[in-house]
Amino acid sequence: MRRLSYLYATLFCFISVCLSAQTDEYVTTPTDTVKKTKVYLEHSDILSFDQNINPDAQVLTGNVIFRHDSAYMYCDSAYFFELTNSLEAFSNVRMEQGDTLFVYGNYLFYDGNTQIANLRENVRMENRQMTLFTDSLNYDRTADIAYYFEGGLIVDEENELSSYYGQYSPATKMAIFNDSVRLENLQFTLYSDTLHYNTDSKIADILGPSVIESDSGTVYTSRGWYNTTNDYSLLLDRSEIVSGNRILIGDSIIYDRENGYSEVFGNMLLRDTVQKVIMEGQYGFFNERTEYAFATDSARFIEYSQGDTLYLHADTLEMATVDSTFREIKAYYGVRFFRTDLQGVCDSMQFNTKDSVMFMYNDPIVWNEAYQLYGDTIVLFMNDSTIDYAHVRQFAFAVQLVDTTYYNQLKGNDLKAFFEGKTVRQIDVEGNAESIFYPLEESGAMIGLNETKSGFLSIWVHENKLEKLKIWPSPTGSLTPIPDLDPTQKTLKDFYWFDYIRPQHKDDIYQVVRRKEGEAPKRSNKFIR
Repeated sequence: MRRLSYLYATLFCFISVCLSAQTDEYVTTPTDTVKKTKVYLEHSDILSFDQNINPDAQVLTGNVIFRHDSAYMYCDSAYFFELTNSLEAFSNVRMEQGDTLFVYGNYLFYDGNTQIANLRENVRMENRQMTLFTDSLNYDRTADIAYYFEGGLIVDEENELSSYYGQYSPATKMAIFNDSVRLENLQFTLYSDTLHYNTDSKIADILGPSVIESDSGTVYTSRGWYNTTNDYSLLLDRSEIVSGNRILIGDSIIYDRENGYSEVFGNMLLRDTVQKVIMEGQYGFFNERTEYAFATDSARFIEYSQGDTLYLHADTLEMATVDSTFREIKAYYGVRFFRTDLQGVCDSMQFNTKDSVMFMYNDPIVWNEAYQLYGDTIVLFMNDSTIDYAHVRQFAFAVQLVDTTYYNQLKGNDLKAFFEGKTVRQIDVEGNAESIFYPLEESGAMIGLNETKSGFLSIWVHENKLEKLKIWPSPTGSLTPIPDLDPTQKTLKDFYWFDYIRPQHKDDIYQVVRRKEGEAPKRSNKFIR
């Protein structure tokens, strides 16, 4: 009886194949508007019918093979629904399309009219060097897109990518991932909400909130692309790179993670959370290995480690790291800075965070309350949150506003102004010291103009008023009453009052203010490079 069943099944397969060969290659139904190709049964060890259980299905067992156009489907057993041009395949399911696409699973439902294959349980799709793993996969042969919706994993030579939902196109080699996306690389891990990935180029397109973690730091971004073969990326939409205690933010960032280099376009912000400094600019770059930073175009440096914050602007800023606790900041062209107790302008500047020393070059001017200092070079020494002293080197001039057009003045080769709290307490002048002072009566009225000349001079100030004056050796001087003053006597040679270019607040550092013609010519060509 078993032998007769086998002969019957073989004969039925032979008749079916012969009849199929004589019929049209297309099957249609009254509702079809487009002709569809037919699914063929190529082989089965056993074929049977059960009219009572399923009159529309051919029951196939053993080495079952189907063909639909260029696609072949293999399994251990199947139901073939010839009228609906569909099939169900069970156990050791394999689907082949050409010599590059192979799909495996425990179960397959294939509709030849829609050309959609639904594979379930232990599904694996192989396309050259790419392998997709999932338990539920639908493959649309017409669109050439496979997609999973209950979690899946794609693996290639470089990366492993997983997500809750994903799709893959064998033709374009493009994969799309949504929800709980994770890209694993030997050098980093990328977490995302939405990610597109090309298995040929190994480039990931970031289209949703994402985090990239590696030994060198962490990247936060919501849009851009990342080349996983060379660790080169473009990060958009105010992305953020965290490297140790440094945070880099920008509208657009070109990031070379392998070499630790970032180039920023638009609203750059670099923050050192340990040193408590910030560098800003519309363009800049940062090397996280050497810790060198550059900023230009509305460049600003902010130092907030002390009680009073320093705001500094220049055309170009550089920040170099000397050691783990020492930063060196250089500013070029049009330097302006503001602190509540100190303001200044100059052409170029260098600031050392280790000892809090600021060097000002080329026409430097510093203001403190009613005092103005200027000269060839000015060096400011900070002490914690206050100024320790200011050293004006060569052609030193100190001016104090007394009342409208009256100014106390000190002049010499070298000048040091010492501060107590946030105000000037003592000023020492060395070499060719000259002074003009307006002594005050107890009522506040000016007595006259006191003019002196000597080799050295020291003054002590209390509440912005002259407390004591020391002049040596061989001083000369005179006192001229106010009514007898000639206007030419009121100022020393090279006196200038630059209050109109003084930064008034932290945002005023961006103002472009030029000195009046003929005022304070350059006396030094020093420049920090």
